[in-house]
Amino acid sequence: MPHPLTTPIINVTEVSGSETETLNLMSTCGPDENICGWVFDQTGNQQLANVADWVVGKPSALVGLILIGLTVRWLLHRLIDRVVLKAEHGMLPNRVSRAIAGGRMGAALNLREDPAYTRRVQRAATMGSLLKSIVTGVVMVVIALMFIAELGYDIAPLIASAGIIGVAIGFGSQALVKDFLSGIFMIFEDQYGVGDEVDLGEAVGTVEAVSLRVTRLRDVNGTVWYVRNGEILRVGNMSQNWARTVLDVSVGYGEDLARVRSVLADVAHDLWEDEDFKGRIIEEPSVWGVQDLGPDAVVVRVALKTAPLEQWAVAREMRQRIKYRFDHEGIEIPFAQRVLWMRDGDPRQPDGDAADSPAEPPAGTPPAQGPARAEGPA
Repeated sequence: MPHPLTTPIINVTEVSGSETETLNLMSTCGPDENICGWVFDQTGNQQLANVADWVVGKPSALVGLILIGLTVRWLLHRLIDRVVLKAEHGMLPNRVSRAIAGGRMGAALNLREDPAYTRRVQRAATMGSLLKSIVTGVVMVVIALMFIAELGYDIAPLIASAGIIGVAIGFGSQALVKDFLSGIFMIFEDQYGVGDEVDLGEAVGTVEAVSLRVTRLRDVNGTVWYVRNGEILRVGNMSQNWARTVLDVSVGYGEDLARVRSVLADVAHDLWEDEDFKGRIIEEPSVWGVQDLGPDAVVVRVALKTAPLEQWAVAREMRQRIKYRFDHEGIEIPFAQRVLWMRDGDPRQPDGDAADSPAEPPAGTPPAQGPARAEGPA
């Protein structure tokens, strides 16, 4: 093996012409600079080849990256639009439409007027917008890094710095990341939407806006509440899919319960048949029966299944009709009453006869029918 110092050095002038041109081309243009290599082959001018590469080659590569990025973004957005369109109609649109068309609600709640359909459309549109934003951001970041690499800069420090910044932001804004992740899952799982009546623990009211970070709702007093999504531990939705009106009606112990149940069933059925409430009550009402035996009254429960957000209006109308019908039928609705006792003697001597005797009614006053009716309601 020859010594390194005695190894002969190959002179460039001893290399053949084709090899010399290859070495000159490699020293002038990079392996990916096709424009530079083509100009150098045609002219043999190194400066002209470099200028052509910067004037034609680099801009062409950058424009190509832009076109590739726009194409990829367009294709991904089209794919998201198709997924969103499929999600808007649900997994079984034909079965759902047949069930709605053949049900009680008829044309009042067709596939496009059904609140569940509206909620599904809103949820799908929100998720589609979120996915499009994520796709656009990722594509823009990748294209920007490829831009920088095409201009000849090393992108390894940028990638390392981005990783370090991401870790720092993750540690410094854990609450914000928690809010965003909770918001994404809430929207995806359709826990609630705009217009729903919800119970979020500390705040109860109607949802006015849902974002990835906070939920805004307004309570019955008009107060606007802003609740961070990451702080919501439970959600009670009172307006999703369907609702139920449950009324506890009190009647006196002396009433015939069979007659009371018959009257309540008639009132509920009349409301069910009312044209103004078609589409708002979605099932035949039912009288569940005696719910409680209280100290003053017997409680009978009536239930009506309603459309979302209609349970309160149906309950108010049902109470009003029950009151009118009970008055007409002579059914007593008991209420709390009190008896007033007057002391004629010394209040410090409660054992006297005068202290224990009730007050005499004034002249001309009709006699009371019992101690429970001596005075009006409390």
